[in-house]
Amino acid sequence: MSLTLDAVNGLSVAEFVAAFGDVAEHSPWVAEGAAEMRPFAERDDMVTAFASVLAGAEYEAQLALINAHPDLAGKAKLTADSASEQAGAGLDALSADEMARFTELNGRYKAKFKFPFIFAVKGATKHMILRSFEVRIENVAEVEFAMALENIKRIFMFRIEDQVQ
Repeated sequence: MSLTLDAVNGLSVAEFVAAFGDVAEHSPWVAEGAAEMRPFAERDDMVTAFASVLAGAEYEAQLALINAHPDLAGKAKLTADSASEQAGAGLDALSADEMARFTELNGRYKAKFKFPFIFAVKGATKHMILRSFEVRIENVAEVEFAMALENIKRIFMFRIEDQVQ
């Protein structure tokens, strides 16, 4: 689905949430908040609205959104957007050794931070993602929480760019 900005601005709140509710992985509350910030003059304004709703959310809501994201290269059922993004980065075609490394890092990361590793994979390679994983696992929790939110904002941008002309 690709909509013009005029069409986006003309949607009811319910239609907007139906169209963009999964921009924020399984968290339609972000789209609900962004819908209230219309009309958008430019597509970047829509991205900013989603980011603003996330930034203004309580810690618990932000954490829930982080936890709604699947493990990278994991076995969970993915949203269409996540499946496409992970496939584009080659995460659907890992060697056995690469899969074992992702599995090990996912486990270590979640044990340390209590939430999944978030990386906006669009345009990245599996090697870039693994390197980031290896570096970021050494961070402290507050830094990683902030990194997760920044990556989610990038995911918003990529997904909105794919859906709005």
